[in-house]
Amino acid sequence: MRVKVIIVILMAIISGSANAQDRSGYVPVNGIRMYYEIHGSKDGMPVVLIHGGGSTIETSFNYLLPLLTPHRRVIALELQGHGRTSDREGPETFQQDADDVAALLGYLRNGKADFLGFSNGGSTVLQIAIRHPDLVDKIVPISGVYRRDGLVPGFFEHMPSATLDVMPAVLRDAFLKLTPDSAKLLTMFEKDKQRMIDFSDWSDDDLRSIKAPAMIISSDRDVITPEHSARMARMIPGARLVILPGVHGSAIGALEAGVGKGYVDVVAMMVEEFLERK
Repeated sequence: MRVKVIIVILMAIISGSANAQDRSGYVPVNGIRMYYEIHGSKDGMPVVLIHGGGSTIETSFNYLLPLLTPHRRVIALELQGHGRTSDREGPETFQQDADDVAALLGYLRNGKADFLGFSNGGSTVLQIAIRHPDLVDKIVPISGVYRRDGLVPGFFEHMPSATLDVMPAVLRDAFLKLTPDSAKLLTMFEKDKQRMIDFSDWSDDDLRSIKAPAMIISSDRDVITPEHSARMARMIPGARLVILPGVHGSAIGALEAGVGKGYVDVVAMMVEEFLERK
């Protein structure tokens, strides 16, 4: 009997430790229920992963996340109306997303963090650094944008007529797997679309105000022009710039890019070296 009690206690301790290191849940922030996951068991500065527009944790970070967890704690989340996170009345904005992420970290009682975001998530990372500098240690915006002229010619001209069928099937399927509601899928798509239609330039001074060390990453055939990524690196004091061969998402093997792992191994090594640098 005594042995059985000891075994039960040990199993409870092990289970509790695993839950502390690898867990998921929902947090009430600013009128939505935001889904998050925590991976990895390392102490020290966590890195927060922010997915792209129309995406989920899995579609953006299927390959990158497991490469980061051996070295640090990773907090991944889903933004308003995406994946498992609920929607709210009103539009999506990068500023609101930044405030939602900040509120999530406050709820989790997390101090400073590093932030890595892809596509719309990269733009959200920039807004977090602008609006919540006290939360930020370092940032890695991947294919982020802060001016309309940073997107390839024709992007905005075609946006108003875009319909749900132009959304990559892998993203539609991923959303419906997590939230099997086609009406919510359409709402998310329309809000993502309207966000870009309504997008207005941020000022150069906004980027100059960022004090956190930054590494800007994009691809040479990205939706974001290489010239725009270079401009961002010039605006943010001391920022580093990485331009890789490929298309939007291929740097991290985002599933909608359709390139498999892409350059994710290279990016993971560069990101880890950058985040560890004192």
